Parts: sequence; structure tokens; C-alpha cells
Amino acid sequence: MEILQTALMQRALLAAVLVGITAPAIGIYLVQRRQALMGDGIGHVAMTGVGLGFLLSTSPVWMATLVSVVGAVTMELVRAYGRTRGDIALAMLFYGGMAGGVMLVSLSPNGSPGVLSSYLFGSLSTVSPQDVTAISVLAGFVVLVTVGLRRQLFAVSQDEEFARVTGLPVRALNLLIAVTAAVTVSVAMRVVGLLLVSALMVVPVAAAQQITRSFAVTFVLAVVIGTAVTLAGTVTSYYQDVPPGATIVLIAIAVFVALTALATPLARRRARAARSAEETGVGGGSAGLTPDVPATRRPADDITV
Repeated sequence: MEILQTALMQRALLAAVLVGITAPAIGIYLVQRRQALMGDGIGHVAMTGVGLGFLLSTSPVWMATLVSVVGAVTMELVRAYGRTRGDIALAMLFYGGMAGGVMLVSLSPNGSPGVLSSYLFGSLSTVSPQDVTAISVLAGFVVLVTVGLRRQLFAVSQDEEFARVTGLPVRALNLLIAVTAAVTVSVAMRVVGLLLVSALMVVPVAAAQQITRSFAVTFVLAVVIGTAVTLAGTVTSYYQDVPPGATIVLIAIAVFVALTALATPLARRRARAARSAEETGVGGGSAGLTPDVPATRRPADDITV
């Protein structure tokens, strides 16, 4: 295939696969915690890291990772302790991160505000071998955390009080989720862009929820959808010369719409079957309580991890 003949596209496709795996892998926990827009906030903060990378002539990816982690930890602490004025503090953090990034890039000798577009919206032509190395290392960390600690992360995302009673280190796990989300933003920014990375964390998960009933199946299907849409978007961007980030997100939304359309008649059919079972006394009176409820909206004991 022509697309595989150039080193540039080989790097871009590898980065796309890693992004497609990592974004939904951490996104499912953010959706579970009702923090679907957290990735968007981290993306704003990561702009300061990108600006520092240009100003200090270091890797923008690694610097964005460092600043994103600090910002994500700050967000989690504000969420836990901020109380009534927490939203104002977070807004200042988000907007300050974006403004700081623009300012630092404009002050750097090798940067200009125009350079930021590839980080804001993604760019295939700017994925360097160093970027691929950084993305691979960071993606490995994300997969290790989201898969290796899936039971603990699920428990704390589903019900913090229950997790605390069972002896789990809730505060440490909450901070780990925030840090992993920050790392994922850095992984995805070269392909999807900082302004669109949150969509790739959320939309594949939302799409998978339309046709799945368990957390484990939702996790796997969301990763499959994420990988498929990032590859499809990257290939489309190469042949049609369109922005990769926007293309990936639009394809993901199209998948969500298609699965929603498919799930609606199936849900109605299951509901009718459940009502029929109740009327005939088959399966007891609880058969129809959960078929139409997304996996992340049901009690913990109704979901298999």
C-alpha cells in the first residue's frame, strides 16, 4: 500500500493506534466519574507545557506531559477540597494554561503562535521519531495502569465511599486517574490535537455503551472503536488532505450515531421481552430493570469488570 511506503505515515499510523487505545482506556473511567470534560481542561493546561518546550528548546511532548500532570493533580485536589469556589479556580487554571502557552511560544526563538495549530488540532506531518518514542513510552504507562488496576479504578470511579470502606486508597487512586488522563492528553496531542483529545476519550466510550451491558465489554469495545476511528481518520487525512484531528472526531461521532440507531430497536425489543417475562412469571419481577441502562449507570454489583 502506498500509505505504508513512507516513514512519515508509518509513524503517523503507529501514533494513531496508540492514541486509539489509550484515549478510550482512560476515558471510560472519566465517564464513570462524570468527568467527561476533564481531558479538555487538561488540554488547555498542556498548552503551557508545549510553550515551555519551545522556550527551553526541549521536547514539547515531554514538557507538556510534566505540566499536564501538575495541572491534573491540581484539578483533582480542587475537586476534592475546592468546595463552592472550585469551579472558578478550575476556570482560571484552564484559561491561564491556554494563554500561557500562546505567550511562551511567542517568546521562544523557534516558535510562533502559528506553530501551535499542529498541537491544537493535530498534524500528521509533524510526528517525528522522537515523538513516536515518547508516545510509545507514555502509552505503555496508560495501558499498564488502566488494565492492570482496572478493578480498583472501577471501584473508586463507581462509588468512592464503598471503595473507601473496602480499604482501597481512594485518594491515591483518584490522583492516579488524573495523572493517567494527563499522560493520555500528551499521547494524543500530535494526532488528534489538544482541543479535540477529550472527544476521543469520551465518544468511543459513549458509542460502546449503546450496545453493551458490562464494564469489561464496554472497555474492550471502546478501545476497538477508538483504534478503528483513529486509523480511519489518519488514512482519510492522508488521501483527502484534511485535518486528522477533526476527521477522527467526526468519524467517531458517526460511529456513535450509527450504534445509537442500531441500539434503539434492540433496546425496545429487550424491554418488550422483559415485560412479557414479567407477565408470564418467567425470570421473576426484576428481568426488565437494567437492559436499557448503560453499563456505567448501573450499581456496582450489576456490572462485571
